[in-house]
This record gives sequence, structure tokens and C-alpha cells, in this order.
Amino acid sequence: MKDNSSATLLVRPAISEASARNGLLWGLLGVGVFSFTVIFTRVAVGGLPPLFVGSGRAVVAAILAAAALGLTRQRLPRGRQWGRLAVIAGGVVLGFPLLTSYALTVTEASHGAVVIALLPAATAVAAVWRGRERPPGRFWVAAGLGAVAAVGFAAGQSGGLRLGWPDLLLFGAVVAAAIGYAEGGLLARELGAWQTVSWALVLASPVMVVLTLVAAQEGVPRASVGQWLAFGYLGVMSMFLGFFAWYHGLAIGPMARVSQVQLVQPVMSIAWAGLFLGERITVGTLLGGLAVIGCAALAVRTRLKL
Repeated sequence: MKDNSSATLLVRPAISEASARNGLLWGLLGVGVFSFTVIFTRVAVGGLPPLFVGSGRAVVAAILAAAALGLTRQRLPRGRQWGRLAVIAGGVVLGFPLLTSYALTVTEASHGAVVIALLPAATAVAAVWRGRERPPGRFWVAAGLGAVAAVGFAAGQSGGLRLGWPDLLLFGAVVAAAIGYAEGGLLARELGAWQTVSWALVLASPVMVVLTLVAAQEGVPRASVGQWLAFGYLGVMSMFLGFFAWYHGLAIGPMARVSQVQLVQPVMSIAWAGLFLGERITVGTLLGGLAVIGCAALAVRTRLKL
């Protein structure tokens, strides 16, 4: 494991099509895990305080991360890597979980997918800015069409795009996650995918433990078995194991291209909403989902200049 400088990593070597396909497959696996996040967050906050859900799941993940790092005797990050880990922790350990937890106390899971559908485009922008990737114009056309299709699809399923303060929280969550994804994808090339998310979780754990204790100060939260299981999924899968695949895919890259597999996430999330929350799935849902997936396929098939 080499402690390369940030400047060195910004020059990305050529990526073969075989490697790019592997990156897409790993990214898709991560998206599959993340597609349950909005649904299970909505379930969990139905019986648990949003602060407890947003911070407690990070504590669960941090315990697993510390155990994995200790058992495998990973070397401590060095120098600027700690600052970059702080950026990742701020985006995907603190920002996204807390903002979505509060937003989903008052808005439906399918409506949450409307705003979160913008995440692929936001991640692509962050990847271009941070990783100095140079997508051609047709990539941005495909990504833009995908964002419009994803938002239109999710908005249609949630009864329209109704902007309010929960949407501002969700927009903030999108920005936080996009920055955390891009920085995590870069740092994973140095530390490794699971090591990157594990160190970010450990770094943020003191803050998240304090927030969890504040949320539980009135006693141990009481919830149904299903709500606790949803909370467990968020801690083990959404906050920990899902990032193994996602950061590995972004590290293989190109990040802007891999990020576009997230376009299928709102389709999957709304499918899970129908299955777990009883929301109606129509023929329009299926047709809209196919349109979104088609845009995602067009974006990921675009060759990037690296």
C-alpha cells in the first residue's frame, strides 16, 4: 500500500473496457444495496427518532469497521489522507444519513426518490471536478436525459414534485453524498475500497456516538421488530457492506461513468416501496422504469476520455 499524493492520483491511467465493465458491475451491486436505503429509513423513522436512526446506524457500522480494521491489522492512513477521510465522513456518514432521516419523517419514500434521483448527475459533476475526468459532450447529454427521466419517473409515482423543507434536506443529502462518493472513489485507489469506508466510519464515530446518546437520552427507543430490522439493515448494509462494492466500482472507474448506474436506483426503490410499503405499481411504473434504465445504459456505454 503506497501513500501516493493527491496530485499524483489525479492523473488516472488508461482504463480498459474489461476493467470498466468490472467497475460498472461492482457499482451496480452497490446501488442494489443502496436501493433499499430510502425504504428502510422510512420504515425505521416510523418508530425510532430520526437522530437515532441517522447517527445510530453509523455507530453500528463503525463497530464493524473497527473490528475489520483491527483483525486485518490495517496500517493507519497518513498525512492528507485523514483530511480526505473527514470529507468522506462528512458526506456519507454524517450528511446523507442525518438529512434523509429527518426528511423521511414527513415525506413518502417514493417522494424521497424524486430528489435522490439527481444523485447520479451530482456524482458525475463531483467526479469531473475532483478526479479531472473529461467526459465527452454525449455523456453529459445522456446523463442529463437520465436525470430528467429519473426525476420525472419518480415524481410521477409520488404524485408530483412538491417542493418543501424536506426537499431542501434531500437536496443537501444529494450534495453531501456526491462529494463523499467522488472523494471516496479516489481515496479507495490508495487505501482500498472497504478500508476507505471503514476509516471514515471510525473517524466519525465519536461524533456519531454522542449524537446517538443524545437521541436516546429519554430511554432506549421502542419500536417494532420490523423497524429494528430496518435499522439493522441501514447499519450493516447501507452504511458498511454496500460501500465495499460501491467504492470498489468507483475506484476502478471511470467515476463519472460508474456513477450513472445510480439512475436505476429510484426504479428499484419504488419497486421495493410497492413490495414492502404497499405502494401501487402500475404499467406506467414499468414503462417509466424501462426508460430510466435505457438512459442509464446509454450513459454507461459512452466512452470517457481519461
